[in-house]
Amino acid sequence: MNALTFQCVRLFDRAQAAVESEKTRRRVGKGLIFFFLASLSLIELNTLGLLPEAIGAHVSLNRFHSVTQTFTLVLMLEVVDLVFALPRSTSRAVAKQFELLALILLRNAFKELTYLPVPIEVMGHTDVLIRIGVNGTGALAVFVLLGVYKYAQRCAPRHWAPDILAKFIAAKKLVALLLLAALIFMGLLNIFFLLRHEPLLDIFHDFYTLLIFTDLLIVLIAQRYMPEFHAIFRNSGFALSTLFIRLALTADAFLSVILGVGAMLFALGLTFASNRFYAITASTQGASCLGRDSQK
Repeated sequence: MNALTFQCVRLFDRAQAAVESEKTRRRVGKGLIFFFLASLSLIELNTLGLLPEAIGAHVSLNRFHSVTQTFTLVLMLEVVDLVFALPRSTSRAVAKQFELLALILLRNAFKELTYLPVPIEVMGHTDVLIRIGVNGTGALAVFVLLGVYKYAQRCAPRHWAPDILAKFIAAKKLVALLLLAALIFMGLLNIFFLLRHEPLLDIFHDFYTLLIFTDLLIVLIAQRYMPEFHAIFRNSGFALSTLFIRLALTADAFLSVILGVGAMLFALGLTFASNRFYAITASTQGASCLGRDSQK
């Protein structure tokens, strides 16, 4: 590992330690609570006509917007967690992607509430109720299948020799650092657009698009250390599941759920086949695999 690579890896490790510290988690949790209450209060004040016109023009009159806005912040935090999960293991990073998908589907369900009148009246809005049900059911399906996926990974044998794995993790940290820089850039760009009253980027869509190329780059890096067919197919397959997720984000409610659940089933089938037929080494006999995070 050369000096530049070492410094980049060290920078990534420091950033990860800062973001994932208990202190940061507590502060973020308090910040989310404050944001939700502040957002709800501003909307309520605007509904009562108590805000100055200059401020009220930029504040929604629908109370459910406070829910979707807070959920969007939660999703942004999950995106950051996904970036830091990328170097740990391919399977864990894929699981994080599907966690994010499940939360996006839940957010879409809550978002539909903004199309209902206040006070809520469901008569004449059956289409909204159907979309809420579809998104909620899709999120639940991904959540259940994700549990099966994680259970399959607990007893999975290792696919990498330790010395090769260390080099591969260092390379993935460099990729993750670039991805984090791109995410920060998109956030700053959105702030710039917001100040200029221009249309904002859809960060989740753009991030998943970028993630497709990131996954393919990791496939090429992995081929350098492990050029066997099954490793290439496995990593490429996980990149394909990311593509399915990206397509799901741009589809309507029904097709989005079909693509999302289909992507989860694809990743699950790929995991079972890889662990059952293509493992390099078997799991240690008699050892408990619960809680084990295999680096694959």
